[in-house]
Amino acid sequence: MSFTLISGPCVIESKDLVFEVAERLQKITNKFGINYVFKASFDKANRSSGKSFRGIGFKKGLSILEEVKNKFNIPVLTDIHESYQAKEVAEVVDIIQIPAYLCRQTDLLKASASAIEGKDKIINIKKGQFLAPWDMEQVVKKMESFKVKNLWLTERGTTFGYNSLVVDYRSLIQLKKFKCPIIFDATHSVQQPGGKGNCSGGDREFVGPLARAAIAVGVDGLFMEMHPDPDNALSDGPNMVPLHRAEALLQQLIKFNEIANKYKAVTTN
Repeated sequence: MSFTLISGPCVIESKDLVFEVAERLQKITNKFGINYVFKASFDKANRSSGKSFRGIGFKKGLSILEEVKNKFNIPVLTDIHESYQAKEVAEVVDIIQIPAYLCRQTDLLKASASAIEGKDKIINIKKGQFLAPWDMEQVVKKMESFKVKNLWLTERGTTFGYNSLVVDYRSLIQLKKFKCPIIFDATHSVQQPGGKGNCSGGDREFVGPLARAAIAVGVDGLFMEMHPDPDNALSDGPNMVPLHRAEALLQQLIKFNEIANKYKAVTTN
C-alpha cells in the first residue's frame, strides 16, 4: 500500500509555476504509484510581515487551481482563512485545508463542514503548533457534530521555545486514535517561525530525515511543499524542497514505506 503525497508550491506565484510543479510531480508520482494531491495557496494570510507577498488573490487563485485540476486530472487542496471563503472554494477543490493557527476556530470549521455537505470532499485540519495531540480530540468532536465524514489530520510540529519547532513522533501514533487518515507535514515542521522578525526561516536539509521517520511510524500521507527555485520563492522558500530533488526523495520514501508496511503488525503491547 502506497501513501498520499500533498505537494506543490507554498503560494500561487504564477500560472506557469503552478503548471510546472503539477506536471513534474504528477509524472513522478505516477511512476512510483503514489497518490498525488496538488497543493497551493491563493492567499497567505498569516505572513510575518505586512509587506510580504500574500498571493494573487481569491478569484484568480481559484481559477488557476481549477485549471490544474482539469488539465492534469488530479485532486487539488488549498487552505482557507475566512468563513466566507469555504463555499466557493468547495466548488473547486477536493480538499479544504484549515491552517494550524486556525484549527480551533469553530465558525471556520463549521463553514467548511457546511460547504462540503453532500459532496465527496475532504477537510484536512492541521494540528496547531500550540496543541498537544490529545487536544485535537475537541477539534475532531466539533467536526463530528457538524456531520463531517471525511476528515484528515496533519501534524506539522510543535512550538519549542522561540523561533523553533520540534517533532514528537509519538504524536502521529496518538493522532491515529481519532480513526482518520494522518498526514505529516515535513516542510512546515522544519520552519523557524518568525525568524528575524520580518520573515520565517527554515532548514530544508531536515525534510528528508523527518519524512523518512514519519513513513516508518506509519502515516497515511506526507505534505511537502516543493518549488523549482526555493531560494527565490515568494513564500516559505527556506523549508521547501527543490523540485529537482523530488524524484530521488520520493523513490527513497517508497522504499521506506514498503519496509514499514511489512513490519507494521509488529507491536510492543
